Amino acid sequence: MIGFSWFIAFLIVFCVLAYQRASLIIWTGCFALLMIFVTKFHGLAIGTILGWIVFLAIFVPLDVASWRRRFISQPLLNFYRHVMPTMSRTEREAISAGTVTWEGDLFRGNPNWRHLLSHPPAKLTDEEQAFLDGPVEILCQALNDWDITHNRADLPPDIWKFIKDNGFFGLIIPKQYGGKQFSAYAHSQILIKLNGVSITAGSSIAVPNSLGPAELLLHYGTEQQKNYYLPRLARGEDVPCFALTSPVAGSDAGAMIDHGIICWGEHHGEKIVGIRLNFDKRYITLAPIATVIGLAFKLYDPDHLLGKKEDIGITCALIPRNMPGIKIGRRHFPLNTAFQNGPIQGKDIFIPIDWIIGGKEKAGKGWGMLMECLATGRAISLPASAVGGAKVLSYATGAYARIRKQFNMPIGRFEGVEESLARIAAFTYIMDSARTLATVAIDSGEKPSVASAIVKYHVTELGRKIALDGMDIHGGKGICLGPNNYIGRGYEAAPIAITVEGANILTRNMIIFGQGVIRCHPYILPELQAAGLQNPKAALIAFDRAVIKHIGFGISNMIRSLLLGLTSSFIVSAPKGKMKRYYQQATRFSSAFAFIADVSMLVFGGSLKRRENISARLGDILSYLYLLSAVLKQYHDQGENVDDLPIVRYACLHCLFEIQERFDEILKNFPNRWIAWILKILIFPLGERFSKPRDTITHKVAQLLIAPTETRQRLAAGACLQKNVLADIQDALIKTIASEPIEKIIKAAKKDGIVTGYSLVEQAQEALDKNVITVENFDLFMQAEEARKKTIAVDDFTNEELERVVYLHADETTTNR
Repeated sequence: MIGFSWFIAFLIVFCVLAYQRASLIIWTGCFALLMIFVTKFHGLAIGTILGWIVFLAIFVPLDVASWRRRFISQPLLNFYRHVMPTMSRTEREAISAGTVTWEGDLFRGNPNWRHLLSHPPAKLTDEEQAFLDGPVEILCQALNDWDITHNRADLPPDIWKFIKDNGFFGLIIPKQYGGKQFSAYAHSQILIKLNGVSITAGSSIAVPNSLGPAELLLHYGTEQQKNYYLPRLARGEDVPCFALTSPVAGSDAGAMIDHGIICWGEHHGEKIVGIRLNFDKRYITLAPIATVIGLAFKLYDPDHLLGKKEDIGITCALIPRNMPGIKIGRRHFPLNTAFQNGPIQGKDIFIPIDWIIGGKEKAGKGWGMLMECLATGRAISLPASAVGGAKVLSYATGAYARIRKQFNMPIGRFEGVEESLARIAAFTYIMDSARTLATVAIDSGEKPSVASAIVKYHVTELGRKIALDGMDIHGGKGICLGPNNYIGRGYEAAPIAITVEGANILTRNMIIFGQGVIRCHPYILPELQAAGLQNPKAALIAFDRAVIKHIGFGISNMIRSLLLGLTSSFIVSAPKGKMKRYYQQATRFSSAFAFIADVSMLVFGGSLKRRENISARLGDILSYLYLLSAVLKQYHDQGENVDDLPIVRYACLHCLFEIQERFDEILKNFPNRWIAWILKILIFPLGERFSKPRDTITHKVAQLLIAPTETRQRLAAGACLQKNVLADIQDALIKTIASEPIEKIIKAAKKDGIVTGYSLVEQAQEALDKNVITVENFDLFMQAEEARKKTIAVDDFTNEELERVVYLHADETTTNR
């Protein structure tokens, strides 16, 4: 009888092979050797014979390809085709768009941290830095956001001229066409600096450099289209917009009814084959002032003038504003932000067929083109906008919490305020880390479709959360709008980023995991492609190759989840240093995520697409793993400053806790309770051990924010901090800290009865008169007091001053923009 020791040996071999993800040949060889040893020591006992029977029953069908395909892979292929979800054309094109970056490593359950850290850190060229220090800084100093948003509801003409003259519309356009050809990281840095000062200016510059005519032309335009439009766009001679959203089709672009019919028509007196368009679009940024319109529409060919297909599909074209039949110029007003945005309608507009972006060869390929461009643009514009606001918010709110006093102490010393300050600091760090990781991937040639969705969703959501925290801390100062309110407009505008470039609810519930599981999972896409092959033999061979590896992958992640849970991931090889435990825990949750994703697909099949809450939580786990990775990468790239450790640890603990919570929510809502119970044991064998950051670390983070520390300065790096109000706040912070010892002396004198004044200023004067403090002390105290009053003051107006002033005189028409 084979003893207990041999059972342990078999178990150890099984776990080691699964943990190391050994190939089928190695599995077969190892267990064959083990059986040979058993036979040698125990002979052909009954137990040995049974062991050989089990060994042969398992490994012969697996190792003999023809048997494996017939008895294992073919039934699985049939089942796979039965449960495979149906996808619309737009879904297939969206899923296939872009490339896979670090999120693919996370989906494999065994991320290569050293590979991540080996990537060069984000860096600006000398030319990019000069542009930020020059034109961008000049523009920031010239912007008056209160005048823009309250008085004009637009940028002033001189600002529009400066933007065009200095090439702000050509940041992504190659130099051969007159553009700047800046990196994605530089593009992001520019938008961060601008959005921290004026969301109107930032949005007006972001759109021409994001998803729109320039981006589409660069990747898909004909040479003739590039040579004509790109120089005009780069120098601001043409102002572009892109019209995608319509009243009946927002996130569901496939539902758009905007259409074009291929037909004969007349253009410039010549009869040609072209497209007759009818459309109704809304929410189009820059539409009221655009001179060239990028348009997405469904193209039909009922007379088969182009070929056999009638329903050609979504197509993109460029149309001059002055075409007869276009109705444009009216404006929407998104939450008191003044960037140009409005509807466009077109009725019976006939355009040449070569106005399709890329020519007629690109007819019907518009949705794929848009998704490819969105894979990069979604990681830049809106995340940069949120990060720009977050950097200013963290810098100003930390100072305000030290300057503003209640109950004779700075409000930043109250634990409730510390909690909000810590969130602001840590979330700002996470946001900046995530957008940096994504833009660096873009600059390396990637189009990270899943990562861009993660970054867009989570950076804008975190931005919205800290906007609330900032408003809570500022109280009345925050809600009273005016020239000296530096957070109100950002608070108002927070939902805008949540809404555009894919509504956040849709992005979380359907895109992050829905696209991620197909693109990032190492075997799902090959299995889908194999199942879609028409040749039965080719389909079986391709499916067999993928599914056998997939089975081994699932077994490996199950064992890894259990072992890493039991050992608290101490056995994981990870980069050394103060962050080692976070790398190890991230690896543990990466394996558990890959495991539960496979189990979810097996249990739900094609219906997982409709189980949005489960899908959203799976997407959250992937997202928080990505955010955690970005934080670790950022800390490494910035030189692992010890002073930053409280913020970095808070950020890591937050991500790990959120991951644990999403696992828990999935398991509580899993329909099969037996499977849920087994998963709970495998993933959390020692229970759920992570909690929110403790009060001690929250206190440390808050203290870093309410003092002029290097950590606070690094957190705000890239924002325009010398703008009037922010410079005044920094000045008040420094003076407040310098005067605190003097104020302590004055209060002690009051307590001892040496001074008797009612106000602190009266007490300071009396302390000076009685030589309790020196003249220098008194002057410093009064300077701090004046700076404090200036900082906490709020704007007030007459009724007449609050009435909007219309500046659009005859010399300030849209033609001057």
